[in-house]
Amino acid sequence: MSVDLKKIKELRDRTNSGFLDCKNALEATNNDVEKAIDWLKEKGILKAAKKAGRIAADGIVKEFVKDNVAIMFELNCETDFVAKNEMFIELADKITNALLKEKFESAEDLKDLKIDGLTIEEHCNELTAKIGEKVAFRRATRFEAKDGEVVAGYTHANNKVASILIAKGSNQEALRQLAMHVAALNPAHIFESCLPKGELTMIHKKIDSDPKLLNKPEKIQNSIKAGMLRKEMVEKGVLVFQPFVMDESKTVAQFLEDSKLELIYSKRFEVGEGIEKNVVDFAAEVAEQMKQ
Repeated sequence: MSVDLKKIKELRDRTNSGFLDCKNALEATNNDVEKAIDWLKEKGILKAAKKAGRIAADGIVKEFVKDNVAIMFELNCETDFVAKNEMFIELADKITNALLKEKFESAEDLKDLKIDGLTIEEHCNELTAKIGEKVAFRRATRFEAKDGEVVAGYTHANNKVASILIAKGSNQEALRQLAMHVAALNPAHIFESCLPKGELTMIHKKIDSDPKLLNKPEKIQNSIKAGMLRKEMVEKGVLVFQPFVMDESKTVAQFLEDSKLELIYSKRFEVGEGIEKNVVDFAAEVAEQMKQ
C-alpha cells in the first residue's frame, strides 16, 4: 500500500523513530498514526531513549526563594509549545518543591534524588514518552544565606530568564530589584576583580598612559582615571559599574551602598544558552532513503 509522506513526517517528529520504521508502522496500520505509535511501542522501537540524540533547547528556567534559600534550575524541551504544556509545568513544580528541601551545588548532585519514587531523569524520560518531545533537566544551582545575609531572585514573565543573588545585609526587596537588573542586562562579571588579571593590567596601563593626564594636578588626574575606568568596566559588562536599570542616575555600586547591601554572588540562567540546535532537512532524508 501507498504511505502518505506527511504522515511519515508526523510520526517521525512525534517518535524520533527512523524513516523506514515509521513507513513500516504506517503500512502495518493502514496509515493510522495513533495505531502506528502503538505498533512502534509493541515492537520496542519507540522508547524515550530513542530521543536521547535529539536536542532540547527550549523550555523554562525557574527560581524560587523560601526563607534563606534560593534555588534555580533549567528544564528543557524541544519547543515553546511543550514548555507551556500542563504536564511539563507540573513536572517543573515538582522539581521546585523537591529542590527547596535539598542541599546541592549543581544538577550533578541531584542524580539520585527521588521525587514520588522516580529520579528526575526518570520523570523526564516518562514525560518524553508521553508528549513525544525530549525533556531534560539541564542544570541547577542553590544559594543559602547565613546569618547577616539575604537571598533574592527574579524570573522574567516568559520563564526564559531568571537570576538569583546573595548579599550581606537584610534588604531583600532591594536585592530582588538588582536580580531584575541582572536578568535584564546579563552582566559578564560582578566585580572589577573578576576580570582576567592580564586584561585588568592592560586596562590600567592604558588609562595611566593616556595623554589627557599630562600636566594635570593629581586630584584631576584621579578624577579622569576614575571616569575612564568606569567606562572600560561598563564596556566589559562589570555589574557594579553599570547604571542601575531602575534608576540610571546611580551605578549598581551606589544602589547597593544606599540599600546597605554588599553583593557576594549572582547567577543568571537563560533557556538554551550555549545549546546548538540541529536543523533537520526532512526532504533530504526522504530522498536519501529512496535511493536505498
